Amino acid sequence: MAEEAMPAMSFDKPAYRFAPSPNGLLHLGHALSAILNHDMAKKTNGRFLLRIEDIDLARCTPEFEEAAYRDLSWLGLDWEKPVWRQSEHFDDYRAALDRLMEMGLVYPAFLTRGEVKARVAEHEESGKSWPRDPDGSPLYPEDDRHRSETERQLLIAKGVRHAFRLDMHKALRLTGDALKWTETGDGARGEITAHPTAWGDVVLSRSDAPSSYHLSVTVDDAAQGITHVVRGLDLFEATAVHRLLQELLELPQPVYHHHRLILGPDGKKLSKSEGSTGLAALRDQGFAPHDIRRLVGL
Repeated sequence: MAEEAMPAMSFDKPAYRFAPSPNGLLHLGHALSAILNHDMAKKTNGRFLLRIEDIDLARCTPEFEEAAYRDLSWLGLDWEKPVWRQSEHFDDYRAALDRLMEMGLVYPAFLTRGEVKARVAEHEESGKSWPRDPDGSPLYPEDDRHRSETERQLLIAKGVRHAFRLDMHKALRLTGDALKWTETGDGARGEITAHPTAWGDVVLSRSDAPSSYHLSVTVDDAAQGITHVVRGLDLFEATAVHRLLQELLELPQPVYHHHRLILGPDGKKLSKSEGSTGLAALRDQGFAPHDIRRLVGL
């Protein structure tokens, strides 16, 4: 897709964004989110933006990105050009990470996934439960948070691979624990109290990825002037982390609208491996855009 000059950002209008990762084909769940963002932008005379979240360079491909453009165009959606690609903004994420480092809120984390898994298994074999985040993943152990700076530098000098994590306790000492966000979606509404501690010391950057989802979307939403974040209910709890990062980095706070999910036959949210619900497959079967709106309840 040919690039065009970046237009001047218009931050005086409502702005909505649809942000797929090009690591598979879009399905009905993506259609619901994209259409909602598009229609809400049109209704408010706002902007509809498309963001390609391609931080995972190993799994994201140009072919899937082009397929997303075809599917969204077929649905009759029109977005501002050019598209915002996260792979073109790694320096922005690094700058945000550096700022948090300068504030003393970030530490290198050396434990591998395998080591964490083994630690959790050993702990739970004794009959004790290991704390887990809202997605069910075990919280990262505290070992690295308590390492001395000398020990950290020795490990880095030896070439030990590491991620960078946010020290949640230090961060909340700066912001306080009274974080809230405004919610207008399909679940709870109104002023929602954020509980970022539920996520533990979240990853901000990995050795194989220059930024995490949490950090990059927070930086991107501010840079793009997003006023309304419309996304699935599966990301409702993650908003607590984004609100914390917004406060730490002194970024504006959008309004949040978490919408219902489209579930598969197994009762779980759709995945990109669900070929039967893929937009391209449905198009090939003769479905029209208005049929897709009907299938997602619009």
